[in-house]
Amino acid sequence: MRFVDEYRDPTAARALVARITELAGDEQFKFMEVCGGHTHTIYRHGIEHVLPASVELVHGPGCPVCVIPMGRVDDAIAVAKTPGVIFTSFGDMMRVPGSQGNLLAAKAEGADVRFVYSPLDALKIAVENPGRAVVFFAVGFETTAPSTALTLLAARAKGVRNFSVFSNHVTIVPPLKAILDSPDLRLNGFLGPGHVSTVVGQRPYRFVPGDYGLPLVTAGFEPLDILQAITMLLAQISEGRCEVENQYSRVVREEGNPRALAVLAEVFTLRPHFEWRGLGFISQSGLALRPEFAAFDAELRYDIPGVRVADPKACQCGEVLKGVIKPWECKVFGTACTPETPIGTCMVSSEGACAAYYNFGRMHREAAVTLGRRSKQTA
Repeated sequence: MRFVDEYRDPTAARALVARITELAGDEQFKFMEVCGGHTHTIYRHGIEHVLPASVELVHGPGCPVCVIPMGRVDDAIAVAKTPGVIFTSFGDMMRVPGSQGNLLAAKAEGADVRFVYSPLDALKIAVENPGRAVVFFAVGFETTAPSTALTLLAARAKGVRNFSVFSNHVTIVPPLKAILDSPDLRLNGFLGPGHVSTVVGQRPYRFVPGDYGLPLVTAGFEPLDILQAITMLLAQISEGRCEVENQYSRVVREEGNPRALAVLAEVFTLRPHFEWRGLGFISQSGLALRPEFAAFDAELRYDIPGVRVADPKACQCGEVLKGVIKPWECKVFGTACTPETPIGTCMVSSEGACAAYYNFGRMHREAAVTLGRRSKQTA
């Protein structure tokens, strides 16, 4: 790719839409885009409005901020409020609500909470403040976990003793299995996550066609990437094939990133179980630090409540993350729950489905239909 315009070409988009319409015919298809980045591309560029009515896209659990349960946020706040602690976090976690507020509220109440761009920034703060304990709130799928792992290796090599990590890293395959085993949803295929796949590759997804008989196409994040991936899914179904394909071949390799995978294996181990918002506890879906890195494990250093907290009754983030409902079907969407006053994580994160719907005008079904008519009239 030389220019991003190559992946936003209207002529190529029309050709792909025509092919999608031809392949879909009169049948109904429902595909899940796993990654929150895909959701924002779809709604930012109005892709759902140019697709034929027979092709529906639903959202999956691929937003790393959205899947963190309230109890883990409460745990983070408890650590942040510990005397002498400098608590560091990515910016999109600062406003995620726990049962007693969020990290920004804890900061306003006197906790030393700081926004960082990477775990290495947190390690730098620890080196510059040897008399303070510095904790990094580690969140994300296999995409961001290698950076945490490399930071821990650097901390050990430098002998930095006042640095620790509160690990909330998760893995992509277990929630996919949980979705596929759910009786609530019937799918015809998946748009596989592009960013995660740069690390894990294509092989981990082979169980989707092998065990469940559904195709999966790993997709990039530009409009033409999404349209081509949908075309590839429909082509598989039309030709009687069912396999894992790679649309995002300019970035994703079959074997993934071996060096990143090696670092993950050196630093992390799978937890027996980990709680996901909307999906409950999923076996071997979270990453904990290996015993060799116990000195850097915030869960061992601090008194963490570890209490499971139920989501607010009005919030339906769980159903949105499972693709069971659209955001505008939630009773508080766009009223009590907005980006300024979020109740659930899907409205907070830059990758959240609710934030995508809200920010790009899909406030309810009628608005979506109206926008769709306008986009087709101007196409």
